[in-house]
Amino acid sequence: MQPVLDYLDRNRERFLQQLCDYVRFPSVSAQMQHRKDLKQCAQWLVDHCRRISLDARLVPTAGNPVVVAKTKRRKGTAKPCYMVYGHYDVQPPDPLDLWQTPPFEPRIEGRSLFARGSSDNKGQNFAHLCAVEAFLQTGTELPCDLVFVIEGEEEVGSKNLAPFLKEHRDELNCHSVVVSDTGMPSKKHPALTYALRGIVAVEIRLDGPSRDLHSGIWGGTVNNPAMALCQLLAQLRDKNGRVAIPGFYDDVKPLSAFERKQFARLPMTQKEYRDFLGVPELFGEKGFTPFEQRAARPTIEINGLTSGYQGEGSKTIVPAWASAKLTFRLVPDHDPDKIRKHIVRHLKKLCPRTVRLTVKTGHGGEPYLVSPESDIAQAGLRALKRAFGREPILMREGGSIPIVNAFKNILGAETLLLGLGLPDDNPHSPNEKFDLDCFENGGVVLLDEVDACLWDELGRLK
Repeated sequence: MQPVLDYLDRNRERFLQQLCDYVRFPSVSAQMQHRKDLKQCAQWLVDHCRRISLDARLVPTAGNPVVVAKTKRRKGTAKPCYMVYGHYDVQPPDPLDLWQTPPFEPRIEGRSLFARGSSDNKGQNFAHLCAVEAFLQTGTELPCDLVFVIEGEEEVGSKNLAPFLKEHRDELNCHSVVVSDTGMPSKKHPALTYALRGIVAVEIRLDGPSRDLHSGIWGGTVNNPAMALCQLLAQLRDKNGRVAIPGFYDDVKPLSAFERKQFARLPMTQKEYRDFLGVPELFGEKGFTPFEQRAARPTIEINGLTSGYQGEGSKTIVPAWASAKLTFRLVPDHDPDKIRKHIVRHLKKLCPRTVRLTVKTGHGGEPYLVSPESDIAQAGLRALKRAFGREPILMREGGSIPIVNAFKNILGAETLLLGLGLPDDNPHSPNEKFDLDCFENGGVVLLDEVDACLWDELGRLK
């Protein structure tokens, strides 16, 4: 393995410069004006993968293209094949005024790289490519074959990836899938994520008068849509932090004593957690710790509110309409379709007759759970322990990666979630960053046979 480690060490600066080139693409999948940027970013990835001796191509979909890159599989080989999944699309950078530097102009400060997508998911996924390059360019044989699948629609629900998986099922046949799109509590606390929350997104709109009205002349005779929306939303959560929608908790799987013990191993105290978030007091579902609330309990969140006049100064109106974007995080054994029906039914019940309700349902995804006792999870835990010299933490993650269930249902492959992100990386927020120690160690920790060769561990599985 020494040639691999030497190669990684010699090329650190080049890897970092290439990552900077990668994050310069404003590959925002939620905004149509960036379609060209997404295609250019995908082509950059294909060209890069070819340069490091992977067989790579761009596969078109009904939306953004998928990058497929494979190690050269020898005929008749008995080595297992694993998929490495990632995404090249990123979240919108707004609000721009909160960024210290432009979001797509990478800035290195200390041991951090600041840019949109640096952690979620370009930096984490690129670390795998750097490590594989070290194997391929030094002639060191990988103990398993790899196929990289890097998509451009993860941030908007991956709606075209499932059809892609079905169409290319034979080519993508693999033992399991490795995803680095999660995190670890700190650089001293390696972690394996064994569960993800699911998600249901909806947008509510209330329409009142046919136009904005003078609030002095007409106010008091019509229901203000903004006020009606606030009153409706306030009824969706109770004072104990529980979602107040009938049937919402019917299928929630309770936490086991083992899982609660794992949560208790997380290194941050509740005070540190509160100070890190910058709130005067924490709030969440009673009966659970903040770490359980954020990763293992269902939630409702208002993601955005829009109504009326937003400019400078005052404008005395009754707005004609008001809208809100909501997401609900789901846990095992929630069914997104079932929950969506509960939500829509209850919204219709709560809506007063003085306004008109429109509910637009958005993307959704099932929660994910893989047994910590499974072969793939145990291989990941062994790799982490060898790398860090300490017992890894088993953790749930509060975010959602809906496509992991498609890997299971379409390819029959479980997913190993080994994230390199840190709690202060600010994914989806202004001033997103990626810790460069995690980036450089990512290549070594995940692939060094001596310290913790993940591929070595996985290559032994049959």
